[in-house]
Amino acid sequence: MQPAGDVAVIIPAHDEADRVVATVQAAGQLPGVDLVVVVDDGSYDDTARVARVAGARVVRHDRNRGKGFAMSSGAEAVGLIEEHEGREGSAAKPRHLLFLDADLGWSAKEAAPLIEPVRTGQADMTVARFPANRLRLGGHGFVIRLARAGIRRATGYEPAQPLNGQRCLTRRAFEAARPLAHGFGAETALTIDLLTKGFTVTEVEVPLEHRATGTDWRAQVHRGRQFRDVARALAVREMPPSVRRRLHTLRRV
Repeated sequence: MQPAGDVAVIIPAHDEADRVVATVQAAGQLPGVDLVVVVDDGSYDDTARVARVAGARVVRHDRNRGKGFAMSSGAEAVGLIEEHEGREGSAAKPRHLLFLDADLGWSAKEAAPLIEPVRTGQADMTVARFPANRLRLGGHGFVIRLARAGIRRATGYEPAQPLNGQRCLTRRAFEAARPLAHGFGAETALTIDLLTKGFTVTEVEVPLEHRATGTDWRAQVHRGRQFRDVARALAVREMPPSVRRRLHTLRRV
């Protein structure tokens, strides 16, 4: 029997008050999950309040910092909670980290297959692959093609859904990939960084479903930001290691 309490769910959220409650409640029912952290990334609505009422621990950014920063904030919050529990330095291992998008709603209850390969050591990170009948992407997939081609060039691996934010990974793998890339480049960079460092990554089909991004001007702006962040993450990873280290140093100053 697997030990209880070995998975923490981290949910980055921005203006998701209408769906985050269902996502939190569904995530809390997943096997092994005893901690759900919502990172309210500068929302203007009631995301933080309703997530807390739903049972999540909430980290709130005073302004929107982007997906990568929110993922890091959530992982740091889990570490602080574990330190308070006395988990660090004890026989208990750090929790595995399951990242879920805030708009999954009740479909988040289907995320269990992402956990098991990480628990059993079959993979250091799993990435969700939505069935074709569950995809709600909108647009023309140009950002997906950019990310997929970049991962293939860097690693030889060609994922089906490179931008999927539903991922489970060990704490060791997460720490090896830090600092995460900025904004929407985080997932693409996470895959590249782990594979190039010898970690195992596998896609797992799960019947999850999130809100369609649509085709209006707001959706087009969103895709433009995705494209910018993914392109930036790929460009950095094509630089010589010495230049990358210098850039990371400058970011910390």
